[in-house]
Amino acid sequence: MTDSVSAAREKKAVALTSVIAAVALTGMKVVVGILTGSLGILAEALHSGLDLVAAVVTYFAVRFSDRPPDEKHPYGHGKIESVSALFETFLLLVTCAWIIWEAVERLLFKSVHVDPSVWAFAVMGISIIVDIGRSRALRRVALKHGSQALEADALHFTTDIWSSSVVILGLALVALGKGTTVEPFLLHADAVAALIVAFIVLGVSWRLIRSAFDVLMDRAPEGLVGEIERLAYRVPGVVGCRRVRVRNVGPKTFVDFVLEVPRSMPLERSHELATRVEREIEEVLPHTDVTLHIEPVVQETEDWAQKVQAAAGRLGHFVHDVRVGPERGRRVVHCHLEVDPGLSLRAAHEQADRFEEALRSEFPEVEEVNTHIESREDGILPDECVPRDVPRVEAALRASLRELKVKGSCHDVKVYRLGNRRVVALHCDVDGELPVAEAHALSSRLGESLKKKFPEILRVQIHLEPK
Repeated sequence: MTDSVSAAREKKAVALTSVIAAVALTGMKVVVGILTGSLGILAEALHSGLDLVAAVVTYFAVRFSDRPPDEKHPYGHGKIESVSALFETFLLLVTCAWIIWEAVERLLFKSVHVDPSVWAFAVMGISIIVDIGRSRALRRVALKHGSQALEADALHFTTDIWSSSVVILGLALVALGKGTTVEPFLLHADAVAALIVAFIVLGVSWRLIRSAFDVLMDRAPEGLVGEIERLAYRVPGVVGCRRVRVRNVGPKTFVDFVLEVPRSMPLERSHELATRVEREIEEVLPHTDVTLHIEPVVQETEDWAQKVQAAAGRLGHFVHDVRVGPERGRRVVHCHLEVDPGLSLRAAHEQADRFEEALRSEFPEVEEVNTHIESREDGILPDECVPRDVPRVEAALRASLRELKVKGSCHDVKVYRLGNRRVVALHCDVDGELPVAEAHALSSRLGESLKKKFPEILRVQIHLEPK
């Protein structure tokens, strides 16, 4: 919020300074243009006058665009800057039409006396100095905060630099031609300079029109869709990225797309993956608002265990320890099915039957499904620590390690109460070069050995660490 307030304050300050500069330049050019009769200076005066109108419009557009989103404008008010830029372009086109008309009149049909006095050169020189300062300040703030209205204003002042330079050149040629044989030809240099100014303004106008229309028509910035796809695929676990849509609203870029993840991926993990993708995009592309739709998809590399887990999730069940093996050309599934601990055995068995039937119906190649019903009470957190049980559990652990002939040691042993049962958590150091399968089997044997010694132990959680 502090950054937004600071940005709004900086944008308004630079826009207001531009208004003041435009007022001063317009006034000087009008006075000197009338006194000297220079069409080039008068064209510049009109150009600066329209710049003044544009600067005022920009100032109010910047103030309005920084209003926060509301119920009627959920994307904010940033597009008012594009409307402002389009209005400025219209003013520039009106300027060009008048300059071209008057220049052609002077070149072909009428003669106007031009007095290239020192005041004419002075006012154009001052104009160039002011325009350089204002264009740099406006461009810096426009790039910093992504303001299209300020960018249009910066282009106005940049155009003034070139057009003022052309006018000075035209006045210089008129001055050189005074009293010479080429005077009739060089007297037209001022009108030619005005025409050059008009064509410069036309070029800038075309660029502003395209830029403003691109934003108003929600045209995606060049290459941005590809960049977002590249950033999404950088996150491990992402299967696909499609229907990427991008729109600019003022300084903010709104992005939404479909993020494809493996269908066997748990919901929480999918959400975590989406958050990482959002963070990846926002770090590379600041001022971006990212909205993702997560879509589970079937992968070509999906194995049978993942297929069973995905099917269980769709049916509202959770399974683990899934094993799928071939038997007589068909598939046999073995898995642990977790059920509500409050269910009766009959109700749990019926739930398991429905799950097995649904699984066989979805996968005709599965001949048999064997489920081991398991209570979900293992997920209940233990009440409190029971320190007095730790010494005897540690002694039993040392005995189990000797019985299993395991070269290792246990530490950080904790015992928790869970109703009338106990939960043991510990760390165990073993050979770091052991394959994961062997290490897991060792952990299971150690846990079972401890449960035999203490029937009240419900669960043993062993964190294996390499020596």
